[in-house]
Amino acid sequence: MKDVYCEPFCIEKGHQFEIHHVSYKAQDPYSCYFHFHEVHEFILFDDIDGEYFYSQGQSKLANNDIVFTPALESHDFELSDAAKSWYILQVDPRFFAANGFEQWQQLFKQGVHLRLPEQHINEVKQLSRWLLASYVDNPLSEKSATLLKLLIIWIAEHGLPVKRDVIRPINHIAGFDKLKPVMVRFQNDKAIGLSMTEAAELCHLSASHFSRLFKKIYRLSFSEYSLRYKLYKAARLLSSGHQSIGDISDQLDFSSTSHFIAQFKKQFSVTPLQYQKKVRSRLSD
Repeated sequence: MKDVYCEPFCIEKGHQFEIHHVSYKAQDPYSCYFHFHEVHEFILFDDIDGEYFYSQGQSKLANNDIVFTPALESHDFELSDAAKSWYILQVDPRFFAANGFEQWQQLFKQGVHLRLPEQHINEVKQLSRWLLASYVDNPLSEKSATLLKLLIIWIAEHGLPVKRDVIRPINHIAGFDKLKPVMVRFQNDKAIGLSMTEAAELCHLSASHFSRLFKKIYRLSFSEYSLRYKLYKAARLLSSGHQSIGDISDQLDFSSTSHFIAQFKKQFSVTPLQYQKKVRSRLSD
């Protein structure tokens, strides 16, 4: 599957999870940024070359690695132009609470990069294939729920934490706490239309200090981050609902629908309507 990005997937209302297999040929465009989800996320890599940036630092990815990022934790991937593929599995946090995963609470309380012993790689890949097939057939079935639970247990039981290349948790970076007020706004979906001046005032910082600090921690300027946040939010709305392009543009505070379409195409290489048609086609397959 091409033209798929790490952030815009959205679990359909009433579902406990969503799983897809994503692959890119060498040199295919790929886009990601320092972002968060409202759900727990597993990425189960096949072929990969790159870095994982998460709450605990930074680590080098290898083929067949697994990364888990809990809901509302910021993370990012920096990947090479080589061919790459993975399963992306997003899970409603309530599924964890309802299925007796307390014994792995420590493992899953924050982002973690895991590597499987050789003898367990094929088992996890097979479970992933079965879960995807069951999801396509009926995501609400008991079979899907059972396979999902079994896959998570297998990962928790056999995955070994990978040593970080950079042991520098993001929340230990000087100034991180100062940006919390504005990031809470993003997490609560109330940052739409927030200017840099307003964001700086919210954090009790000068605009220049805020700008330097934000880019140091999140690797994008505040304006770039805000735009990508809105565009990825738009992608989720396009994939999960039936709102018009104009309504989404207005909801996300773009100056005009034409401006929204131009920015969306610049980021995702397709127009919002083309993106929505691709997603609906995928869901109807």
